[in-house]
Amino acid sequence: MSEKQQVKPGLGLSIAVFVASAAIISYGVLGLEVDAHVPIVFSTVLVGVLGLTVLKMPWSQIEEGALNAISIALQAIVILIIIGMVIGIWIQSGVVPTLIYYGLSILSPSIFLLATLLITSVVSLATGSSWTTAGTVGIALMGIAYGLGIPAPLTAGIVISGAYLGDKLSPLSDTTNLAPAVAGANLFDHIRAMIWSTVPVYVIVMVICVVLGMKYAGGTLDVEKIAALQQMMKAEFNIGLLGFLPPIVVIGLAVMKTPAIPGLFAGVLLAAIMSFFQGNGLGDIINAIHYGYEAAFSAEVAGAEGEALLNLLSQANLNIVPEVAKEVGEMVSELVTGGGLDSMMWTISLIFCALFFGGSMEACGFLETIVGAVTKRVKSVGGLMASVVGTCFLANLFLGDQYLSLVIPGRMFKVSFEEAGLAPRLLSRACEDSGTMTSSLVPWNTCGAYMSGVLGVATLAYAPFAFMNWMSPIGSIIMSYMKIGIYWRKKDGTDVVARERPTD
Repeated sequence: MSEKQQVKPGLGLSIAVFVASAAIISYGVLGLEVDAHVPIVFSTVLVGVLGLTVLKMPWSQIEEGALNAISIALQAIVILIIIGMVIGIWIQSGVVPTLIYYGLSILSPSIFLLATLLITSVVSLATGSSWTTAGTVGIALMGIAYGLGIPAPLTAGIVISGAYLGDKLSPLSDTTNLAPAVAGANLFDHIRAMIWSTVPVYVIVMVICVVLGMKYAGGTLDVEKIAALQQMMKAEFNIGLLGFLPPIVVIGLAVMKTPAIPGLFAGVLLAAIMSFFQGNGLGDIINAIHYGYEAAFSAEVAGAEGEALLNLLSQANLNIVPEVAKEVGEMVSELVTGGGLDSMMWTISLIFCALFFGGSMEACGFLETIVGAVTKRVKSVGGLMASVVGTCFLANLFLGDQYLSLVIPGRMFKVSFEEAGLAPRLLSRACEDSGTMTSSLVPWNTCGAYMSGVLGVATLAYAPFAFMNWMSPIGSIIMSYMKIGIYWRKKDGTDVVARERPTD
């Protein structure tokens, strides 16, 4: 079939395909409560069939477009594999527990909300996971807030605000790697670009936490449970200032513009050396890197009863009430079990499916048609950024999955940003400002459903207090119209921050 015989998709057909795909994916994820992988595959089949029959495209062309989309993200996928290794060995060597340990030390009734924001931010930056942060430390903070008389929706909103800082900004986060991959940007360039839109919003959220926290300054903190958490961590891991070294090294290498893969792997090697000198055997270290860390002492405490529990606490010199010890042991066990290369396989397989779907949509011209209609009257950088932010939010609404809210808009607007002379990192930033951050605000999105379930608060109840999440897209649009932090791509391939497009 020659290229001249192909049919260009109309706007009506393109929108119909998008809506039908959204319906298939949403029904699978929300109606059937299955993982998004297979529904995305079925949506890809729909796109392929229409491309073959209605648009008269050869399969080789559709396949080539889909594989090209995947190839663009291969570096991000390698990084995700290394991130799994980082998390596994950073837990075993005590790096992540150290960050949590000292984070809990800053709790105070007068600044509880601010401390909650800071603690969840530190944990999420260390783990790169909003889900892990909310499901462990977040639950503990919810219990403490209850004792202080702080409303659950308010606490949940602050927990989610801090948890999503790391999901958006941490080099260990899957979304932080996926967004620049689909937009064609470098990981650390992407993170630097996000500083412009993230820091101002975060500072505003900190101020809000201080102001709202004054109302609850007279509450009584559950010091016993916090101390028990710290004791349990110290009994299982080597806690000390040396635990800050691997993160500092990784951050330092990033500042020196070291490529992401060797920079992150340096964090793996350094933590592995620390773990070895802490008495872990080479086999244990390799298993932690491959399969992740599995809680030992805390899990044993969580499952012990009666005399056995008392013996465990006595042997570890822990002065904790048995009932509290069991509760804290379970929390610590859930928090520190995980990571490893294998832990990333579910995410990577979903990314493959999403990219194949997005690449097929792009190859058939559906994305180009929709974007053309959306940007037809857009004449400014602010308008283009607002279009991306809005599309990401709509993807979260209709597709029900955070990854698709990054992949689809990232592929849709890539050419538009190139034609406008804008750097890819600006597109990836817009995707994260909206796609990553608004996913937890939609009740039927996988992120919204998870956060609601794990924190025990309805999505629409905590949404107004998830300040970081809904302020990020608004701040992104405002800054774009004010021409602040706009990255342009020069002809020589370098990026420059300027209010107007450089003349090169």
